[in-house]
Amino acid sequence: MTTTTRTEHGTGTGTEHGTGPSRLTWALTDSWTMTRRELAHWARQPVAVVVGLAFPVMLLLMFTYLVGGGRDVAGDPTEYLVPGMLALTMAFGLESTMLAVTQDLGKGVIDRFRSLPMVPGAVLVGRSAADMLQSVAALAVMAGVGYAVGWRWHNGVAAALGAVGLLLLLRFAMLWAGIHLAMVAGRPELVQAVQILVWPVGFLSNVFASPASMPGWLGTVVEWNPMSATATAVRELFGNPGGATGSWAAEHAQLLAVLWPVVIMAVFFPLAVGKFARLSR
Repeated sequence: MTTTTRTEHGTGTGTEHGTGPSRLTWALTDSWTMTRRELAHWARQPVAVVVGLAFPVMLLLMFTYLVGGGRDVAGDPTEYLVPGMLALTMAFGLESTMLAVTQDLGKGVIDRFRSLPMVPGAVLVGRSAADMLQSVAALAVMAGVGYAVGWRWHNGVAAALGAVGLLLLLRFAMLWAGIHLAMVAGRPELVQAVQILVWPVGFLSNVFASPASMPGWLGTVVEWNPMSATATAVRELFGNPGGATGSWAAEHAQLLAVLWPVVIMAVFFPLAVGKFARLSR
């Protein structure tokens, strides 16, 4: 009876079968299987993983020693720059997730998964879980390099963990936006066009410079950028200089660092799930 229920559930028809605990067990098992599939891809493509981790490190070193960042704020510029780069790192690597989704679509892999006796949403959960693991690794590498170039945090372990939580929350929200846009794009060659949208969000922020040093209208736009909210909140939690401007957005950065990702997820999570459910129908 259990086998029959499992098969019926996995047809992708959306029919509910089985008890709550058994359905949850299947969902967790299938999601972990999909996560291991993505991790196996990493093991077969180590160069791509290393490049993904090295790119933000190169940017950090370039802005620390060559271009300069955080020069218009009180205190150590490095302590302003590194938390901002940690926030910006949460925008990097989305193209790899988007490419993976479009490649699976183009090769019919997702259609095959939908025909198997598995929880339909496990494909998306596995993809997002693998991406979040990669994001944790990227944060660890960036924090280590930041420490090596002179960055320190000053508010204790609990506040530091809170900062990491806000960074991963931003990544999780952007991830679902990327998954939805990848399914809309449908083809790998269109991902590059969509990826261009990430750069204005990343660089039109307070990652490298305080809004106080910018023209008034531009500083306002920058302060209300979701990435700026996370960068400012992370600086506060780490005890690093924040280039405070006294605006409402700057004074309530930690609140906005939670609200912005929640709003992004509220928009793109149901869109992504709905788009996935309509595939091959």
